[in-house]
Parts: sequence; structure tokens; C-alpha cells
Amino acid sequence: MSTTPTFAELGVRPETVKALADAGITNAFAIQEYALPIALRGADLIGQAPTGTGKTFGFGLPLVDRVISADEGGDGHPQALVVVPTRELGLQVAKDLQAAGRLRGVRVLPIYGGVAYEPQIEALRRGVEILVATPGRLLDLIKQKHLKLDRIFAIVLDEADRMLDLGFLEDVEKILSLLPERRQTMLFSATMPDAIVTLARRFLHSPVTVHAGHSEEPGVSPQTQQFVYRTHSLNKLEMLARILQAEDRGLTMIFSRTKRNCDRVTEDLDFRGFAAAAVHGDLNQGARERALRAFRSGKIDVLVATDVAARGIDIVAVTHVINFDCPEDPETYVHRIGRTGRAGATGIAVTFVDWEDMPRWRIIDKTLELGQPEPRETYHTSEWLYTELDIPTDTASTLPSAQRSRAGLAAEKEEDLGGGHRRKSRGTAGTARLRPAAAEPEKDSAPRSRRRRRNGEVVAGEAGTITAVPFSDTDAGSDAPAEATAAKPRRRRRRGPRKPAASAE
Repeated sequence: MSTTPTFAELGVRPETVKALADAGITNAFAIQEYALPIALRGADLIGQAPTGTGKTFGFGLPLVDRVISADEGGDGHPQALVVVPTRELGLQVAKDLQAAGRLRGVRVLPIYGGVAYEPQIEALRRGVEILVATPGRLLDLIKQKHLKLDRIFAIVLDEADRMLDLGFLEDVEKILSLLPERRQTMLFSATMPDAIVTLARRFLHSPVTVHAGHSEEPGVSPQTQQFVYRTHSLNKLEMLARILQAEDRGLTMIFSRTKRNCDRVTEDLDFRGFAAAAVHGDLNQGARERALRAFRSGKIDVLVATDVAARGIDIVAVTHVINFDCPEDPETYVHRIGRTGRAGATGIAVTFVDWEDMPRWRIIDKTLELGQPEPRETYHTSEWLYTELDIPTDTASTLPSAQRSRAGLAAEKEEDLGGGHRRKSRGTAGTARLRPAAAEPEKDSAPRSRRRRRNGEVVAGEAGTITAVPFSDTDAGSDAPAEATAAKPRRRRRRGPRKPAASAE
């Protein structure tokens, strides 16, 4: 019998308690137990807990309980706001809050970039009680006068440390300055860098600080077993292929430092028979959500991701996290391995440390007090790799055909999110901004064709339109396609300054 309190005992409304019970949720986790009574009475709050310990309901249930839905006479203006660093986290938070407010008809709207504006604008017009938004798209809608924040009584900054890492701190400060002065402000974060502490002192009024779920190893869940191996870069894939055949392995997340390496690892795993997909900033939002749906539904069981793209993926069934590339810093390590060992479940985290990563790893180990400053040199032939991770000793480098039972990414259709043709901005990875085509000037003659290179791409098109033809690295040094060489770019002659005409005597 559980000794943790129920949500009803913590003062949550009966309708919300029933909605949670219908979803199989009855007892609170530690962060919820401590945060809910404070948040329900409207006090400012700072919550610090490792990723995956239930922060969403800790701040979300007080919002759901206190908003006035349309069924209760609400006018449809947003009353509560949750600011998140990534689209994936926003979608997950919105889903959880929607489920909690289902019986009262509480409307929750996720707002994020990378998709068309029109559906979000139309949803705002129909009315909404709680907004879950990324900073950039939220400010865009405010600037376009589609949204006002003058009715917001409570704001939550979720995963504030990651918003700092992604460069959103200035946007967050601007959002806070647009809110009513009399409001409740809650800040939740796994770590508390100095900049976040300064932000809290500036915008929170006499906040109550809650710490929950921390073990003796700062920020690391005690439910997660951690293994660290010093590896050679040329042997990582061989080790990875065998780890993915460990006994009782379920959904697995693999972290890589770069987008290109994500694709390379995914392609190699696919060749070896594993059902894998990549998630990174070069993919459009439809492709990213397609991969996440396939991962959640079990059509694939391996997700290869960069740190930014994986932020906010909340899937309890992840059993293994593998750091294919060593994390950059302790905070990144904590966030990565926090994808497993969530909500009371156990998990396994494996980190590969190359020789050149050793100085970085020693800092991580010392900061988090992991006690593994010199990881053991390990190869796919090392006996302890098999015994520690419960891998059958006869495991080969490819998945046997009899075990290839997952449908794969091809079984999941990609939705058209209405974003149109997008050009990536250089500011934030994975963020695309819409740029309308230039209006074609009225001319008697036909528009002249254009052909030029931009950032390694051959760009061809008529006036007012741009069509990009990818130019891959392998194309360099090979014969160019006929259509790319048929028309040569016109050369312009440089002329010096004109000489003044001789004056008539």
C-alpha cells in the first residue's frame, strides 16, 4: 500500500481527481506533494527536482483547478500561461493538462513555431483557458495582436535552465514584463544556474523553494543505473549494436552531439536491422512528430536525438539511455539520463567516453560525484560489457531476422502541419520562419531566369521564386548534372569610373 498522499488529500478539486483517476493516476510524487499545497493557495514558487519526477502536475493541477472554463462562464481569454523551451515539451505538458481538466471542459492550447500560424490563431479566437507556449511563437502572436496576456493570473516557467541554454532568457523577461503585476509566478528547473537565480529574484515575490527527488548524486535519479566506458570512436557502433540486444531492453534513446552524426548512427542501425529514427533540428516539425509517434507507439524502439530535439520527450517506458557522444557538461548529462528512470521506474544509462573527451568527463564526474573519473577501457569484445548490461554472449553486430518484429518508421504517416515551404533561420536550430515570396514586378518582358549558388546549394528559379536543388558533399569533384550545367551564369564586367566628357571650347 502506497504511503504517498492522494491528490484529493492534497486539496485538488473532485473533478480533477476523478479525471486523473480515470487515467490511472491517484497518488502524488514527492515534488507534487510539496508543491501542490503552496501553488493552490497562489504563492510564488521555485521547484527544483530532477527531470521525470512529475513536475508537470505539480504546477499544472493548480492552474487547471483555478481557471474558469467556458462551461462555468469563462469568456475564453487565456487565464494561465506555461512557457516551455521546446515544442515537444509543450505538446506533452498540454496533453497532461488537457487530461486533468477534461471533466470541466478546460481548454489547453499548445503554441509553438515550425507550423502554420492560422490553426493557432483560429483556436485563440474560439477561446482557451490555458496556454502552453514556446517563447518565440508566443511573442510573434502578441506582436501580431492576435493575443493579449492582460487576463493571466498565473505563469509557469518550466525547465527554466534549458531556456537559458537555448538563449531564451531575454524573451522570457519580455514575456514577464507584459503580464499583470498581480499574478502568481512559478519556476521549475532541474538545475539552478546563477542567471536563473537572478531571474527568480527579479520577478518572483517572496517565493517558497521546494526541493524533491534528489539523491546523494546531485540531479541524478537513484532509479537509474549508470555505466561509463572509455571507448574508441571506431568501435562505438559495434558496442551500441550489442547493447541494443540486451535482455529486457525496451524503448531506447541515443544521444549524439551533432545532427549529422544522428543521421549516420540511425542509418547504420537501420542497416543492422534495428527499428530506429532520428530527431534533430534539421527535420521539419511533421517529421519530428512522426518519429515521436512511432517511438511512443512502439513501431520503432530506438530514437537517436540531439539534446535540443529530445528536450521534453516524456515517455515513462524508456528503459535505456545511451550517450553515444560524451555530454558537454554536467547539466546536459543530467538531462540526458533523465529520459529514463522516470516516474518511479528503473532505467539504465550508458555513456561512451572517447579519449579526447576525458577532460570533459572528469569535470562531469567530479561535479556529480559519480565516482568514475577514469572509466574502464572497453570494446565490443570486453567480457564485462556483456555481464554488466545483461547481453547474451553470442550476440552479433546485427539484429537476427527473427527479432525484427517492429513495423518501423515507414508504418507511421507524416502529417501535413501546414507550414508550407520553410527556410531555416540561422538563429535557433530546428526553427523555421516563413518568408513570403517577393511580389513579381509588372513588366512587359518575361522575367529573366536566375541561377546561382548559396551556402553550397545550386539555386535556380524565376523572378519572385526560389527553388533549391541540394548539392551534397559527394557531388564535389563529380560531373555535374546536365540541368545544372546547361545554363552558365552571366558574368558582369567591372567598369572603372567614367571619365568626364571634354567640355567644348
